[in-house]
Amino acid sequence: MSPVVVKTLQKPEAILFDWDNTLIDSWAIIFDALNFTLKTFDKDPWTMYQVRERVRKSLRDSFPGLFGDDWQKAADVFYARFEDIHISMICPFEGAEEMLSELSGRGIYLGVVSNKRGQYLRKEASHLGWDRHFAKLVGATDVSNDKPATDPVELALSGTPHKRGDQVWFVGDADIDMECAFNAELAPVLLRPEAPEPKEFNEFKPLCHLENCQALSKLVGNM
Repeated sequence: MSPVVVKTLQKPEAILFDWDNTLIDSWAIIFDALNFTLKTFDKDPWTMYQVRERVRKSLRDSFPGLFGDDWQKAADVFYARFEDIHISMICPFEGAEEMLSELSGRGIYLGVVSNKRGQYLRKEASHLGWDRHFAKLVGATDVSNDKPATDPVELALSGTPHKRGDQVWFVGDADIDMECAFNAELAPVLLRPEAPEPKEFNEFKPLCHLENCQALSKLVGNM
């Protein structure tokens, strides 16, 4: 299916990617670690549907609401479980490696802005050999505020000639990514198989929906 473009995108000079469920399929990892943590604290487990619907914010922004005063203890349990499984379960999306190679080969500046803790983000990128494509990989707790705040975007672009604007794309799979793009005045691009649901992006509409990595490569290549 051809991308649905709301208005003309500028050819990107830089692209900032979300990580989880944009470049890699990490739902099974999150499902496992989160439910392990919920059960540890005698809370009902979530279904995969609930996990996919509810997981958006970074852990430090979401766990206080889930676990109250115990949120830091819950974070320790989550991360211990996560560290045990995330490398063995990591699953890149089809075409992601080729897309990153093509984009970096075109001289486009690439970075990552993720709500995954930075140390795990960079460990996964190194394991996949993708760190060579990215100038900066910015994760949760790397700056004072996490996505959708603009702090991680500013760090990802710092020290480069690239300024916040339409010539920088923010590519992600969720509403929080589109919100971050709007907050930072970047071009919001939705990358996922599913088309936007009605009213899903009322406030922060993507300029473009692409179904997969191959579609993104093709779009940029034709610009």
